[in-house]
Amino acid sequence: MKMDGSKQKQVRKKTVSFSSMPNDRKINSTAACMAFMLEGCEMKKVRSNSRMYNRYFLLDPDMHWLRWEPSKKDSEKAKLEIKSIKEVRLGKKTPVLRSNGLSDQFPEECAFSIIYGEDYESLDLVASTPDVVSTWVMGLRYLVSYGRHTVDASIDPSQPSLRTSWIGSVFELADLEKESQINLSRATQIIKGLNPGMKASRIELKFKELQKAKDQYREGINMDMFIEAYCELCTRPEIFFLLVQFSSNKEYLDCKDLMLFVEVEQGMEGVTEEMCKDIVQKYEPSVDGRERSYLSIDGFTHYLLSSECHIFDPQHKLVCQDMTQPLSHYYINSSHNASLLEDHFWGSSDISGYIRALRMGCRSLEVVVWDGPDNEPLIYVGSAVTSQLAFCRVLDIINQYAFECSEYPLILCLATHCCVRQQQVMAQHIKKILGDKLYVEMPVLEEHYLPSPEKLKGKILLKGKQLPPDYPDSEGEVTDEEEGIEISRRFGMEEKDQLNGISCKRLRLCKDLSDLVSLCKSVQFRDFEKSKRDQKYWEMCSFNEVDANRFANEYPEDFVCYNKRFLSRVYPTPMRIDASNMNPQDFWKCGCQIVAMNFQTPGLMMDLNLGWFRQNGNCGYVLRPAIMREEVSYFSANARDSLPGVSAQLLHIKVISGQNLPKPRGSAAKGDVVEPYIYVEIHGIPADCAEQRTKTVSQSGDNPVFDESFEFQINLPELAVLRFVVLDDDYIGDEFIGQYTIPFECLQPGYRHVPLQSLTGEFLPNTTLFVHIAITNRRGGGRASKRGLSVRKGRKAREYTSAKSTGIKMVDELFRASTQPLREATDLRENVQNAMVSFKELCGLTPAANMKQCILTVSTWLLNSERALLVSVDLSEAYPTMEAQGPIPEVLRKVLTAYDTMIQTSRTLIESADVVYAKLMQAQRAGLDFHEDLHRIGAKEGLKGHKLQKAMESYAWNITVLKGQADLLKHAKMEALDTLRQVHHAAQSCALSKTGAAAPAAASSPEMSHSHTHALDTVAESETASDSGSC
Repeated sequence: MKMDGSKQKQVRKKTVSFSSMPNDRKINSTAACMAFMLEGCEMKKVRSNSRMYNRYFLLDPDMHWLRWEPSKKDSEKAKLEIKSIKEVRLGKKTPVLRSNGLSDQFPEECAFSIIYGEDYESLDLVASTPDVVSTWVMGLRYLVSYGRHTVDASIDPSQPSLRTSWIGSVFELADLEKESQINLSRATQIIKGLNPGMKASRIELKFKELQKAKDQYREGINMDMFIEAYCELCTRPEIFFLLVQFSSNKEYLDCKDLMLFVEVEQGMEGVTEEMCKDIVQKYEPSVDGRERSYLSIDGFTHYLLSSECHIFDPQHKLVCQDMTQPLSHYYINSSHNASLLEDHFWGSSDISGYIRALRMGCRSLEVVVWDGPDNEPLIYVGSAVTSQLAFCRVLDIINQYAFECSEYPLILCLATHCCVRQQQVMAQHIKKILGDKLYVEMPVLEEHYLPSPEKLKGKILLKGKQLPPDYPDSEGEVTDEEEGIEISRRFGMEEKDQLNGISCKRLRLCKDLSDLVSLCKSVQFRDFEKSKRDQKYWEMCSFNEVDANRFANEYPEDFVCYNKRFLSRVYPTPMRIDASNMNPQDFWKCGCQIVAMNFQTPGLMMDLNLGWFRQNGNCGYVLRPAIMREEVSYFSANARDSLPGVSAQLLHIKVISGQNLPKPRGSAAKGDVVEPYIYVEIHGIPADCAEQRTKTVSQSGDNPVFDESFEFQINLPELAVLRFVVLDDDYIGDEFIGQYTIPFECLQPGYRHVPLQSLTGEFLPNTTLFVHIAITNRRGGGRASKRGLSVRKGRKAREYTSAKSTGIKMVDELFRASTQPLREATDLRENVQNAMVSFKELCGLTPAANMKQCILTVSTWLLNSERALLVSVDLSEAYPTMEAQGPIPEVLRKVLTAYDTMIQTSRTLIESADVVYAKLMQAQRAGLDFHEDLHRIGAKEGLKGHKLQKAMESYAWNITVLKGQADLLKHAKMEALDTLRQVHHAAQSCALSKTGAAAPAAASSPEMSHSHTHALDTVAESETASDSGSC
């Protein structure tokens, strides 16, 4: 690794993914799927004994049967009737494919299953590539849904589709001379205009290929050729596959199809038909489609590429966090040496650096001031004496841009190296230029925490040295033991003293300048114990990154506790003469608020910083995790596993494809085509840091298809950041193509496009990744060691969180009494989670699926059944039941039983949660009563030194566990209520609800007992419940 954490160039063994389909066999229509299936291909047939056999599978010419050969069976038995197929499942979603003997032998993307017959048997298959799987799944689903005759019509070119009619009308508009043809240049220009980002050379090549194939070389482009080229070039198979999956009317989505997609896959609530009509009007290019409210493949692609399907949750584009907490409870976007354009030795100073930093959301600026000629202080850093900036000019710029992008307080960190006379000039400039924006109110002694960002809106705070308030003289002596002495030392100013073993320089400070410092008085850090005893809440320390790293590694818990009350600033070591950046996550995990970054230096560390501060409207302030703010709580910055009371999450990412990927800037690569691969990285606490990479995709031009899935366990979601990095394997020199960094809390689930940014942060035009995101709770308390497998634990194997012994009898007795409610809370949550996983797996889905997808699956089974199967969901009660009228297959009966178990465990949780929650909170409040006197009580019982420290840690752990488990239970109840709501909406959308069933009526549970309140409306009540009330 380099100093800034970026990857060193290394010799890597190239792992390449070659598509089994040549470029001329691109699957961009159902007709192409049928053609491929009629020709057939070899796949592995998986038996229930976990053995695999190579077989050649193909579709019969009459499209009624799927056959395979060779086989020991009679040829009439080695076939499957299309109309007997109930469902086609993508991935390892049957017991056979999930079995331990097979799970690691092939990737998830290469497996699929055909569920058939009245007994719901499975034909489990493994293909050579995800492309082949997608083609078979798309084609079979199409056949099952629409039947042979519809497919015949779609194959017949004499039947123009919605799409071809539109493309034909585009051609007619372009044919100005009405000659039934246009020239190559004009045809290329039109297709490029319809698909920004596509290379003109690629379009021209496609036309020339078609001209050559049709023996029409050097002639104009006619309509048929134009339509064929457009469909070949502009159909993304992965999006077409998605459209076919949801379409109920040939090759487009009507409003009902679109509603299902937006609700089930994209996770949107309250979707109406009107909303879907608006989407069609906005994104469908054809007039006919807009009039009939149909979304074609082109409109669907435009919609998925729009901001509505961006991976970044739009709620976070505005300030969305509580801004009334103390200032010390926020991370603050901070710049180091903003005036520098390059490194410390050769870089020049420029006023634009401050403007750039402020416009990027920076809320803490460093200002290094030196004596200048004519009694005018100057700003410069390092050896940049040739490009000095007048202090008053910099203040003018700061005053002008301070609140352009954020109204929250700006902290100016003054590093003063001026004589007293020029300090007086500094004070005059500050008062005159900043005026009322300058915050000079003295801190209130009775308070214990700094004011909030909300209270300090529009204010500029000065961080600097301060003389005592009642200091009688106009100047006095202070120590400059922080960054200032390191800067001075580089210039040979070695005059220094020793203070507590730490080198420091004495300097004279003007009282006029001192009086302008109020809430950010610079003091020297001694140790955590002295700070806890003596430091005032308005005093703050600066830490060299080397010292901060040492504290983070040796005293992680102490550092976190220190930062609950006090602001701390971490600045880069002077050894970083190249202005490289430290990893801000190393210090954020300790709660350090101000991590000073060299904004002029792009790379991984600045990507993390800029990505992180996007999550709160880019206002420069991000609220720290609750576990790092609460006065009594236990959190270790170096935690290697799940945290007490924090709900770990599983992040499921499928990297599907890339669009318009450029060659790396400055690359001297061997060809024009990129060979991309992607790193998916998680940055956060040590337990969460991980990375996975895709294979290199070769021979796919600049629009590669990856189709690879990854899973990450996130133990502290509030501090996690996801980063996509796209690199080129066919490089000589720079391999970087683009990246995108996003906080975990800002992810939107479903099918999303990820816009890629250049090394310097500019968005690359029309360059994206297409991914699928799903986030689920970790199941059963164990780590999922294999992708796609759920982790479930029975009651005997269940891991219960318990209190730790403090060694103080009366305290331990109190915490011991909480053992039972802690077990009850765990059982309530785990029972629901296990029941949900069982139901999802019986539906043929992964634990990442949502309840709407499950209900949709059951609905699909019923629709595809040869005999009438009557299953309905009774929505008249608070807890909807799924009932069968008449005989049903055994597999479906198991699904209904699993559904009933899930509903019953959810009901138990919802109706029992309040009582258990109250017990946990009562125990926590009783424990907090000991907080003030714990040190004295422990000492009285003979505890001292390390044992007393250990007792204090165990006490904080217990308080954290009680509050955390109570919060998890509260959250689990909210999720259970949301599950009921999803069942309700999905049953209505899929027409499974009993005829005439209205919204749920009043229920018998305490939360649902209001006479005129719908059962699911109690979610709103629960969200506003206080800690002392119901959860």
